[in-house]
Order: sequence, then structure tokens, then C-alpha cells
Amino acid sequence: MSMVQEFKDFAVKGNVMDLAVGVIIGAAFGKIVESAVNDLIMPVIGRIFGGVDFSNLFIVLREVPPGVAANLDDLRSAGVPVFAYGSFITVLINFLILAFIIFLLVKWINNLRAETPVPVTPVDAEEVRLLREIRDALNR
Repeated sequence: MSMVQEFKDFAVKGNVMDLAVGVIIGAAFGKIVESAVNDLIMPVIGRIFGGVDFSNLFIVLREVPPGVAANLDDLRSAGVPVFAYGSFITVLINFLILAFIIFLLVKWINNLRAETPVPVTPVDAEEVRLLREIRDALNR
């Protein structure tokens, strides 16, 4: 079998296509979760903590050059090193929500795949006696 044919067989198998679809849907879902965290959850958490904007929480690690505004984007574009712990908190919350949703999805799929056990019916004593008689008759 040629290498091209082997690659074609590999690329069109169901598992590879499922993986590709999963990656695309995962990326889109990640954007949805990111938007939910940035636009819905973090403003509420910031409001609870007294109007704090988590995206703008940072510690400047070097002297700020004159004329550079003291916000995270301007400091970064000016090359000033900053310890942006607010951005990290936002990304961490984003990850936790995404991980929890994936956990629920996997749990749901595993429940769908779980096989229902076949109920075992109790054997009647009369049936057992008849089966033993048949076995004994066949052995003779």
C-alpha cells in the first residue's frame, strides 16, 4: 500500500474526522465561554468587590517612562514589564468554567453509553429438576 493511500485512509477515518469536528466546536465554544466570563461574570464579580475591574489589576515591575498612561495595554505596548494578576484571574475563571462544562458533557455521554444490566430471572425449582433429568438421561 502506498504512503498516499495510507494517509488517505487515515485522514478519512471516523476518529480523525470526529477529532477535527471536536477541535472546531471546542474553539467556538471556548470563545462563547470567554465572552461569558469577560462580559457577564467578571463585571458581576467586580461589582461585588467594590467596582474592581479585574482586567486592569496589575503591578508595575519597572519605572514607567514619562508620557505612558497607567493602564495595562499602554504599559505593555511601551514595553514596561507588568505582573498582570487580574488577567490571570479572568483566564483562570474561564478555564474552570470550561473544564466544568466539559466534565458535565463527558459524564452525560458516559451515562448514555452505560449498558443496562440484563435482569436475571430466578430459576424455578421445577425447571432445575427437569433440566437435571434431561442431563442425566443424555449421559446414559
